[in-house]
Amino acid sequence: MTSVVPPVSRRLPDFPWDKLTSYAATARAHPDDIVDLSVGTPVDPTPEVAQAALRAAADSPGYPLTIGLPEARQAVVDWFARAHGVPGLEIDQVLPVIGSKELIASLPTHLGVGPGDLVVFPQLAYPTYEVGAALVGARTMATDSLTSIGPETPRLLWLNSPSNPTGRVLPKEHLKKVVDWCRERRVLLVSDECYIECSWEAPAYSVLHPDVCGGSHDGILAVHSLSKRSNLAGYRCAFVAGDRSVVAELLAVRKNLGLQMPGPQQRVLAAVLDDDEHSKEQHARYAARRATLRAALEGAGFTIDHSEASLYLWATRGPDGPDCWATVAELAELGILVAPGEFYGRAGSHHVRVAFTATDERVAAAAERLATLA
Repeated sequence: MTSVVPPVSRRLPDFPWDKLTSYAATARAHPDDIVDLSVGTPVDPTPEVAQAALRAAADSPGYPLTIGLPEARQAVVDWFARAHGVPGLEIDQVLPVIGSKELIASLPTHLGVGPGDLVVFPQLAYPTYEVGAALVGARTMATDSLTSIGPETPRLLWLNSPSNPTGRVLPKEHLKKVVDWCRERRVLLVSDECYIECSWEAPAYSVLHPDVCGGSHDGILAVHSLSKRSNLAGYRCAFVAGDRSVVAELLAVRKNLGLQMPGPQQRVLAAVLDDDEHSKEQHARYAARRATLRAALEGAGFTIDHSEASLYLWATRGPDGPDCWATVAELAELGILVAPGEFYGRAGSHHVRVAFTATDERVAAAAERLATLA
């Protein structure tokens, strides 16, 4: 029988993680169990400041507001100013969302992007930028060069700094060039900045920084998540900030759809953004794990490209070495599961993305196993 509902999934690319199933099974068969460095899921405890805020807000019988609590939005404004040198934001320029992935995937829909429109994203990119465009039937272009776009005017251009998967950080001068280019053409620029507090070797800047945007937030949005900074992946706490009129449009659409961050999570969002100490402690944990894995990978013959920020090491054995899938297979035999660079674009065909979000014990186990390749 033919379904009465045409499958939307046909418009989407294959879900990449399904392709890792057999390699995960191989890694799990290792006598000392798997070291899963593929997805980058936080494994450390949710900070006490978040748990305390959640307990205090547990009695929450009423519907939350899509626009969010004033306290939550003010915490975002204060955090941008305190931590990232972004003054002048107001709370009507901030909207809490139910995880950054949901926003990224739905943004083209909510802003009326449609068939024939062009959506541009980085050459190596988080797959959800393409998914959001595919859902609305838009055309896509993966490029890091503005000149390659040609005379056409995109409806939406994505930036991602620090990058997932490469960990590359774009300098302020480059960010400013992209902002200026988009404004000249009236293109909405959306910057995915979810790893901005996971910097190791280079400072990361928001597109909302005055040196980048000239003190005006017109035509730009910044997307942020607390999954990485505060181990809140399970809480789905994220937010978008920037152009007042675009935020208002998103709010108008999302109100009609009932897309509301739960009230207790809004209290948590405010609490963790007001507290920098737990973030510094987590940063130190990741720095130590990063150093251990980087040394082990380099000792095993890998080169680490970019990776000056984010929670990943972008590793390769060169363009003449094994492709990403051969490396995935080889590491799976050692009980180590990593993500093939091809998940993020054809340019990643000789790289693997290695997360350092595992526990100290599992990272140490991975380092010991990698030593056998040296």
